[in-house]
Amino acid sequence: MAATHIDEPARRIPLYGEYEVVVLGGGPAGIAAAAAAGAAGRRALLIERYGFLGGMGTAAGVTNFCGLHANVHGEIRQVVHGVADDLLARIAALGGLNAPHLVLGRTHAQAYDTAAYKCAADDLLLARKVDILFHALAAEVAMDGDRIDALFVETKSGRVAVKAGIFIDCSGDGDLAAFAGAPFEIGDADGNLLYPTMMFRLNGVDADAAGEAWKTIPALMDDAARRGVAFPRKGAIVRPQKHTMEWRVNVTQLKSGNGRALDGTNADDLTKGEIEGRKQAVAFFDFLKANAPGFADSYIVDIPPQIGIRETRRIAGAYRLSGEDVIACASFDDTIGVNGWPIEEHVAGDVLWRWPEIPASRGFNQLPYRMLLPQGVSNLLVAGRCASMTHEGQSAARVSGACFVMGEAAGTAAHLALAERKNPSDIRVEKLQETLEKNGVFLGKDIP
Repeated sequence: MAATHIDEPARRIPLYGEYEVVVLGGGPAGIAAAAAAGAAGRRALLIERYGFLGGMGTAAGVTNFCGLHANVHGEIRQVVHGVADDLLARIAALGGLNAPHLVLGRTHAQAYDTAAYKCAADDLLLARKVDILFHALAAEVAMDGDRIDALFVETKSGRVAVKAGIFIDCSGDGDLAAFAGAPFEIGDADGNLLYPTMMFRLNGVDADAAGEAWKTIPALMDDAARRGVAFPRKGAIVRPQKHTMEWRVNVTQLKSGNGRALDGTNADDLTKGEIEGRKQAVAFFDFLKANAPGFADSYIVDIPPQIGIRETRRIAGAYRLSGEDVIACASFDDTIGVNGWPIEEHVAGDVLWRWPEIPASRGFNQLPYRMLLPQGVSNLLVAGRCASMTHEGQSAARVSGACFVMGEAAGTAAHLALAERKNPSDIRVEKLQETLEKNGVFLGKDIP
């Protein structure tokens, strides 16, 4: 009978360092968490699997901040501040930030240059004296009762261990929480996940000829579909970057063999998805060259390092943000900031949008601190798209704006927990809110 397992010999693991706060994952949540902890004077380490920060915004080529703005009673305004403002200013200083643009006539998003984002994020964390460990993949934890004692990471130098008083899981996939035994959910009631996308960027676009291509290309796709041309999903997001000869394209959709969204925690699914994503990118590029004005002389300048994952694990925390909370613009006594993005469900072959009532509503929901608190692990906070949300709630609050909010709150809460010698679940929420507001965070308290 063929062997199915190999026993790994016991070994002594070098201790990389001991910190007050360790953050896993360098996306918007991780950047904000580490920056907040560092600004509070904490010895903080951010661990990132790639050689740069930005998460899906750089590694998956999203190149677009969503959720920084909300439609507040008919007025579109920025509602995410704090660490996000510092980062945006640094990207702008590098000449890499677009002016906000209108999305579906209801809110704004803001494009950026990925190289500028990477450099600005480095500068932000170094200015706040945060240590960074790149090329490090989380592998396992050592527990001491209900506390994480150490995180093991695989690096180019080999496996090392990192100790901390407080850990913050901003991995997107909830890796650290899962390793520590915290309960989590995947998908909706039937296990369906949001479909991933392979983004890509084009150069050599004639912007004048392309015009408002984000409006005309979907119509070209509809005409082609009537002729029998198949596309991965309905509609397309094709928009210019800072330099208008460069455009980003969001149109692909990736599924597993059974037709459902692939599982971003499964290496085989990811492998097949990367290959299929590049095939879909090339096929749609050929369609643009042949059919869309302004794209005939364009070329693919970038297919990012990985596919864009929208949903995998979500921790089962002290409170699960729901779709109803998003649509009803819910308020919470333990608000840590707000989410102004609507429900954006990437379902088979389509994208479904559901909005709060606009302009009658304030257009945003508050985010409760309880959604950052996993069950069963006392020195862990979870921020970003793997925080405690239902499938529908996560379809809205997974975007970068809400992730900045959750990350800054988690880093600030870690500081307060250390200062008060308490677990994160036991800190004074009023003190957390006071500190966040002092640092420029908009809690959404004053707008009904």
